[in-house]
Parts: sequence; structure tokens; C-alpha cells
Amino acid sequence: MIAIGLWLESSLIFSWQATGLLLFQTLYSIDLIGTLITGGHLIGGTEYMFDPHVPLWVRLVSLFHVIVPLLLLWGVWRLGYDRRGWKYQTALTWIVVPINYFWRPQFNVNWARGLFFTQQRLVPGPVYLLAYLIIVPMAVYWPTHLILQRWANHLPQRHEVVPPSQA
Repeated sequence: MIAIGLWLESSLIFSWQATGLLLFQTLYSIDLIGTLITGGHLIGGTEYMFDPHVPLWVRLVSLFHVIVPLLLLWGVWRLGYDRRGWKYQTALTWIVVPINYFWRPQFNVNWARGLFFTQQRLVPGPVYLLAYLIIVPMAVYWPTHLILQRWANHLPQRHEVVPPSQA
């Protein structure tokens, strides 16, 4: 989606992706950098990056996670913030996470069955799924939306540069 946002120069796509990814990709980066500095995982989720059994090329490709927050913020700075982004992210979550819940449940993609890739057993699965679909948009997407909106409103206005031949 970010590549499409870059190609189309779409503030909606950047805003959409930023509301859904900014927090999680930033936490990933903090854990990775924190582990390099302290030797211990501050949050978790990057253990595979230090596992010699995981091919080096996989670990190197995974470094894109560190670039994503900067790229998203740059895109919002460059193109502006579209207030519809968090709604699109919420709608996408309501489609994708139930699919992840039912299809190939052993992989627990997007934490559809429990946090941190573990199966939760505290409540029935459908109750967890419903709670996830309500809590994540309200606790992650909405606050990220508010922060990005406020940040974007305080950015200096960017003016389109008109080439001399078109002036």
C-alpha cells in the first residue's frame, strides 16, 4: 500500500497506512534498536532478527520495518493528512482480521487469535475477535489519527513549485 501511495502521491493512502502502522512499526524499531544497545528485548517481536537459524537475507529484508515510520511521516508531511485515513484502516481491519481468524489460524496473523502471536484462552475466540475489532481502532487508530491530524496542522504549508515554463 505504501508503494501505491508513493506512486499515486496519495495523502489518503499515506494517512490510512500511518494510522494503522505507525505505532506498531515504531515499537518494532524501538525493540530492534533497544536490543542492539542493551542486548535484551524491550518489547518483543524482533527475536527472529537475532536468530542465526533465520536466513540473513530474511533478516536484512525485515529492516524495512525501521524505515516505514519515517516514510509514513514523510508522506504525511509531503502530501498532507487525510482525515479519512483512520476510517479506511478500521474498515480494512474489520475485513482482514476476521479472515485471519478463520483462515490458517495456526499462524495467528495480525494477532487475530491472541496478542504477541500466542493463542489467548481467557475468553471465547469470537468474543476476543469482536473485542479486537472494537478496541484496536479506538485505542490505536483513533489516537494516532488525532496525533497525526494535530501534527499535520502545525506543519508549515507546502507550496507547489511551478516550473518557469508553466508560470
